[in-house]
This record gives sequence, structure tokens and C-alpha cells, in this order.
Amino acid sequence: MNTDEPNWLDDEEQRTWLAMVGMLVSLPAALDARLQRDAGICHFEYQVLAGLSMSPERTLRMSDLAEFAEASLSRLSHTAKRLEKKGWLTRTPDPDDGRFTLAILTDAGWDKVTATGHVAEVCRLVIDPVLPQNSSRSA
Repeated sequence: MNTDEPNWLDDEEQRTWLAMVGMLVSLPAALDARLQRDAGICHFEYQVLAGLSMSPERTLRMSDLAEFAEASLSRLSHTAKRLEKKGWLTRTPDPDDGRFTLAILTDAGWDKVTATGHVAEVCRLVIDPVLPQNSSRSA
């Protein structure tokens, strides 16, 4: 029988941990709600568009985009099909290796991803509370 006392968190560690858990639970819903309200897209769709917006020539192989978005190729393919119908991305065979498919952010997709309040919301909910010196940044 083990009679050693568990290694509990002290009061400050417990407050920090509980604040972090609260943020991890509420953050996805808050970000998703803002994106739905501002742009009519879900967080995952934004993540796909953002991944392309940060890539050279706004282009990525679907497999790399799936890794960036932390999604299966199947989920990404379904999402890419929806985004393609909206004119926000296109897919084409990779000219360097036809076994791969490239996803390319269109100008309309660029306009969509840059028109959201996502970055401002991330700053408000995460960056500014953690790095208060950034709170005066205009979003």
C-alpha cells in the first residue's frame, strides 16, 4: 500500500492550471462563433484558408495542408470541395509529381480569410492576456 502523499499543485499552480483548462474548453467555441458571425465559415475552414494564405504562392500539397490543419485527407478533401464550390480555392494535380494534388487559394479566398476578425479575436482571447505588453496593438 502506497502511503506517499500525491504531489498536488500549489495554489498558484492550481489557479494557472484551471485558467488554462477554462481557456482550452471555451476557446474553440469562441473562435468558431466569431468566424461564423463575421465570415460565415467554421474554424476548420478558416484554418485551411489560413494555411494556404501563409504558404508561398498561396499553394500547398493537400497532404501538407492536412498536416497543417491537423486533419485527415478525407476530411480536408470534403472541406476543399465545399471551399472550391464557393470559389475560395482550387485543386489541381501537382506538376512536379502527379501523385499529389495542390490546393491553391484564390483571390476570393484571400479576401475571405483576410476579412475575418479572427486575428483580433485570437489577440483578445489569448495573446493579450498572456503577453499584456501586446494589448495596445491595434487589430
